[in-house]
Amino acid sequence: MALFAVLATQDPAGISADEFRTRLPEGFAYTKNLADKGVIKHSWVRVGASGGLLIYDVASHEELLGHLYDNPMSPHLKFEVIPLADPKAFHSTSYQEKNKG
Repeated sequence: MALFAVLATQDPAGISADEFRTRLPEGFAYTKNLADKGVIKHSWVRVGASGGLLIYDVASHEELLGHLYDNPMSPHLKFEVIPLADPKAFHSTSYQEKNKG
């Protein structure tokens, strides 16, 4: 599985701010469903940033994109996707060892 941090920021294109707020529970319900299934491992509100930080655990980039764009609020959100690596999977001296000699 692959881990991705996703910064989601409100960007209510094509609708008013009032309509965005009215429809926001749809997005929260969608996100909760993914969290209940284990797809979203962590979810935080970004205070003062009008958005959230979510950690997705998925099999591929394609799966992640499917989850992001299946969100009913996705047309009104901006996403920044950051691939993550489990620290246990990272050998901190392998580069140096590979280039010795």
